[in-house]
Amino acid sequence: MEVDFSNIKVIGFDADDTLWVNETYFRETEERFAELLEEYETKNKVDQELFKMEMDNLELYGYGIKGFMLSMIESALDLSNGKISQETISKILELGKNMIAHPVELLDGVEEVLSQLVGRYRLIVLTKGDLLDQERKLEKSGLSKYFHHVEVLSEKKETNYSNLLEHLNIDVNEFLMIGNSLKSDVLPILNIGAKAVHIPFHTTWVHEMVPETEQVNDHLKLNGLKDVLKYL
Repeated sequence: MEVDFSNIKVIGFDADDTLWVNETYFRETEERFAELLEEYETKNKVDQELFKMEMDNLELYGYGIKGFMLSMIESALDLSNGKISQETISKILELGKNMIAHPVELLDGVEEVLSQLVGRYRLIVLTKGDLLDQERKLEKSGLSKYFHHVEVLSEKKETNYSNLLEHLNIDVNEFLMIGNSLKSDVLPILNIGAKAVHIPFHTTWVHEMVPETEQVNDHLKLNGLKDVLKYL
């Protein structure tokens, strides 16, 4: 598709699964969680109930590993009818702590792209998740030096983006968002009149999936972050 980014002055980057690997670790932990509960339910049932619990708790806990840990514990109690052992609860907590302590794995080309863009654009991070965890990952990533501003949002909806751009004195016509989620990083951005680049990650959380009927074509879709340099 034809794109014109000549007016762009500020570029926003999603963090999880755009700058570094994230969803893969959730899927791996879900596998371990299902193994811990195999005496109570099938893997498919455990997966379904955990996702339902996450959705029920989303407004209360928000996004991130800590909310995920609490949802795993609550699901384990429900699926076992309260019979889950203290030892298994401890193992579930350990799964979550291992996720938090996991080294940050940058995606291909991230630092190369940021190093080429930082002198020409104002770069910011706009991500969802737990504030402490996202700050930790950014620090571990070594990418902090490239960004003028970092914002951890409770949600990524039109109002969240509009309010933030206004707060940071960013003209919507001069803003470009880059991310892996159509639901969070592309559609709301297009709806407020800004531009977006979609770089899909090989694993997508069910909650972030967009039905085909809601998908649009008025944005740039690329295979990897390094491809962005062809247009900027």
